[in-house]
Amino acid sequence: MSTFKIVLAYDGTDFVGWQRQASGLSIQGVLEDALRTLDDRDVTVTGAGRTDAGVHALAQVASFSLERAIDRDTLVRALNAHLPETIRVLSAEEVPPTFNPRRARTKTYRYRIRNGPVLSPFERRYAWHVVSALDVGAMDAAARRLEGRHDFAAFQTVGSDVVTTERTIFSSLILRPAQDERSTNTLVVSLSNHEPLIVYEITGDGFLRHMVRAIVGTLVEIGRGRRPADWIDNVLASRDRSAAGSTVPAAGLFLVRVDYGDAPCE
Repeated sequence: MSTFKIVLAYDGTDFVGWQRQASGLSIQGVLEDALRTLDDRDVTVTGAGRTDAGVHALAQVASFSLERAIDRDTLVRALNAHLPETIRVLSAEEVPPTFNPRRARTKTYRYRIRNGPVLSPFERRYAWHVVSALDVGAMDAAARRLEGRHDFAAFQTVGSDVVTTERTIFSSLILRPAQDERSTNTLVVSLSNHEPLIVYEITGDGFLRHMVRAIVGTLVEIGRGRRPADWIDNVLASRDRSAAGSTVPAAGLFLVRVDYGDAPCE
């Protein structure tokens, strides 16, 4: 048996999310179907995180074990030959069988907002369209107040079952124009600059279900001038989902990086 770590990108629009479900296409399910063809048996794929329906990934990490002898370059080509064009394996490497992609040190997400009267049809799958003017400075000031160790219960979908709602956020900010997808190794989707682009980026040691999308909804309330930047402190302290902003559409959300620190294969 050989264990492989792969990095993959996908357009999540037409999928029910990462996790295999009873009905609908999932990223995990499509990968496992492709691997069954390659290895002539059922292969279980473990992902670094369970992206929701409609959420995209630029660098999701997953692992699995194969009985078939295959080198990493051949594995990448073979998988991509069996996968739909909306999913692409970017790289593969053999790792020890103890490697668990869920033990990431940090994950980074970005959320894209097109802010203006008209949304290009080429952006509708990859951004949330907000017509009303947004105060980006106020949004950034509020976003930075989330950095550190906090209880994020107010930004978690009601009914979620987790051991703790505390998470550490290492970075939370609105990217400046020079830092958005025009720079290298960031978002590759930039089909129209007709409307101003606002990109929110957050890096943390873990995330609750719908947490990033609830944070963005809260930041937009501040950006619209309905609340001051320090209101987000009250939302955090409340631990009440109804105190925060709405959960914004999945289309604008991208998993952009999974970091394992200095020992990614242990």
